Amino acid sequence: MSEQPLKLGVLVSGRGSDLQSIIDAIESGDLNARITVVISNNPSAYGLERARKYNIPAVVHSSKDYSKNAFRERFLEILKSYDVELVVLAGYLKKIPDTVIDNYPRRIINIHPALLPKFGGKGFYGMRVHKAVLQSGEKESGVTVHFVDNKYDHGEIIYQQKVPIKEDDTPETLSERVLAVEHQVLPRVIGMIAEGKIS
Repeated sequence: MSEQPLKLGVLVSGRGSDLQSIIDAIESGDLNARITVVISNNPSAYGLERARKYNIPAVVHSSKDYSKNAFRERFLEILKSYDVELVVLAGYLKKIPDTVIDNYPRRIINIHPALLPKFGGKGFYGMRVHKAVLQSGEKESGVTVHFVDNKYDHGEIIYQQKVPIKEDDTPETLSERVLAVEHQVLPRVIGMIAEGKIS
């Protein structure tokens, strides 16, 4: 296949298990992409260790270290210097600056552990999402991949996959099952973008 791999910048805030699913899909030859940089707002994020293990450049970029404008400018500089074509939010918990969104229109995607537009928005992340889903009495949850715009969990939905809720589910058991689906869905959607099936 002569097609050049799609160059990814992957953003993480924690363990980086979604990052690992992308790395695994690339390593197995299922995904024609290359991660050129992993960026985290959290210097102790395990996702940075995962990147280093595969010799992927790992950069800490936190708004705590910069003025607002300098943070935005540096964010863009990092993405451009690593030649990033698609920005992938893989458990990244910070809002992407508008300047970055403007420079990467329809080239920033996020994965969310629920069926948007329900259970999204500011403060809806991690276990909070699964608790809210169970408290609501919903019969199913799932995974959503969407383009990122300047509101939390708001941009155009690209792909959703449902996960049934079991009667004895706790936030933890639901989280585990949803995460397993995330690990299948995220590389698949990146692959669809790499193949030009999603513009």
